[in-house]
Amino acid sequence: MSKKQNTEINFKNPSQALNQDWNQHIWPPFTQIALSSPPDRVVTGKGALLYREGGLPLIDAISSWWVTLHGHSNPYIAKAVSEQASKLEQVIFADFLHPQAEYLAERLYRLTKLERLFFSDNGSTAVEVAIKIACQFWQNNRENRTQIIAFEGAYHGDTFGAMSVGERNLFNAPFEKMLFPVKRVPWPEDWWGNEEIETHERLALTKLKKHLLTPTAAVILEPLIQGAGGMKIVRKKFLLDVQRVVQESGALLIADEVLTGFGRTGKLFASLNAGISPDLMAISKGLTGGFLPMGITLAKEKIFEKFLSEDPKHTFWHGHSFTANPLGCAAANASLDLLEKSPEMYENFENRHRPYVERISRKENIEKPRLIGNISAFNLCNRGEKGYLNKARLTIKKRAMEKGVFIRPLGNVIYLMPPLCISDSQLEKCYSVISDIIDDL
Repeated sequence: MSKKQNTEINFKNPSQALNQDWNQHIWPPFTQIALSSPPDRVVTGKGALLYREGGLPLIDAISSWWVTLHGHSNPYIAKAVSEQASKLEQVIFADFLHPQAEYLAERLYRLTKLERLFFSDNGSTAVEVAIKIACQFWQNNRENRTQIIAFEGAYHGDTFGAMSVGERNLFNAPFEKMLFPVKRVPWPEDWWGNEEIETHERLALTKLKKHLLTPTAAVILEPLIQGAGGMKIVRKKFLLDVQRVVQESGALLIADEVLTGFGRTGKLFASLNAGISPDLMAISKGLTGGFLPMGITLAKEKIFEKFLSEDPKHTFWHGHSFTANPLGCAAANASLDLLEKSPEMYENFENRHRPYVERISRKENIEKPRLIGNISAFNLCNRGEKGYLNKARLTIKKRAMEKGVFIRPLGNVIYLMPPLCISDSQLEKCYSVISDIIDDL
């Protein structure tokens, strides 16, 4: 196992910080090496567990950044990928079709009622495609609609379009001058015992209506819960009201279901759970059960029709080398097989969380407990820096790993989003460890 010592940095020669504990060639994501300890090396994973070189196995309580839907090394999905690899590993999708992509497209249409699918590589590109389609739709329709509306606190990815519609913060500050302008609407988050939710919802809807007085191309949101923004939940009623005023304005509604798709909120898609029908939907993460990177943007047929023309300028000139990769499609179809075979795995998960969240919510240093489907969250009351840089996240993460549980708090927001396969005893251990850490703090 890699040593877990802190490294003193010589900023006159920062390369000296990269001693034998850090891989000399890897640039890790969302990590300041000068302020971090070297990562452990994971050699295998099985179910909800990650096995490191030495040390205790870790319960992966956040599904490895929300992608590992059925657990690590799921044998059914692994077999499907292996069988597909022996038939066809990749083919250019601009010139050819293949059975796995056609089957997946048909299934997702039946589940979402969105007729057209555009394949890409990940969640950020799926959002990027949705934004580009929405903007070009109006150009092709010869209407001057360029305004985009998003919600405060949102996170939609790290490509330039996705950054533009996301919250402006530490993550995208270096690129601020290069991002396109976006109108913002408050996100009226809800939690157990929130007595002011209706007031906050009215204020948000009032601001949305005001922005929509300007001809708008699209409104983008994360249905039911903002993920990286702090696991902030809104009520279904609010989303229905948002859809109504957006439709009345003529703008398109984009649902970013990169996190919320595939059972995370208790239904296969959060849009279905909320009762809304977006014009465009972006999906990724749980799409392939965590096996392979893939993104998909789904669109209503009325949108697709505006790109049909003898004029080449109406074409959607966008593509990715691994568009509709056969291995990724095979993994996605296998993952859907598992979800369709055992829907109770995600439909009943909220009941598994509930008694533990109720218990933790009674602690004096906990506020805003909330729960939806497979996701539970609560805030730690402390006086540290607001947002992601709150130092409580580092302490909590370190202590939890020492006790065999991997979590990654969002600042002072502690959350669980485990694989659907996690056992009752493993889930109980996650909450027990978190509870002990909270008491110590």
